[in-house]
Amino acid sequence: MLKFLYTFLMLLLLTYSGAEAHSIHYRVENKGISVRVFYAEDDPTSYSSYEIFGPGDKIPHQKGRTDKNGFVSFLPDRQGKWAIKVYGESEHGMHRVQIEVNVKENLFMESFKKPLVAQYTRAFVGISIILFLFSLWVLLKRRKKQEKN
Repeated sequence: MLKFLYTFLMLLLLTYSGAEAHSIHYRVENKGISVRVFYAEDDPTSYSSYEIFGPGDKIPHQKGRTDKNGFVSFLPDRQGKWAIKVYGESEHGMHRVQIEVNVKENLFMESFKKPLVAQYTRAFVGISIILFLFSLWVLLKRRKKQEKN
């Protein structure tokens, strides 16, 4: 009887450990940093490739594709300046953006940096329109002057 009990326990342990080795474990955490990348407010960079580099890294910490809403999420493992490089392709061609995120000691985002043109897009467009109209006015004025001579 004792031999049967030992055999049964051994089979039970072997069966359990084998089942444990073939399972996948997971944990849902409310940590990390998410960035939404888009061409326009209603036009996300869906399924665009990206690379994330940690402070001083030469090899990417993470690579992948944005989700359908243009989100990139990652969990930093140290503080410092992180670079997210997103490569999106639209009907206007290939686009690239680099987003810099400063991560604090507690691994939460401290701040992020936008390029100057991204911060003041409307101002740049407005100034460009004004310069275009001024250039057009100067060109027309010179043509009229040349026609008189």
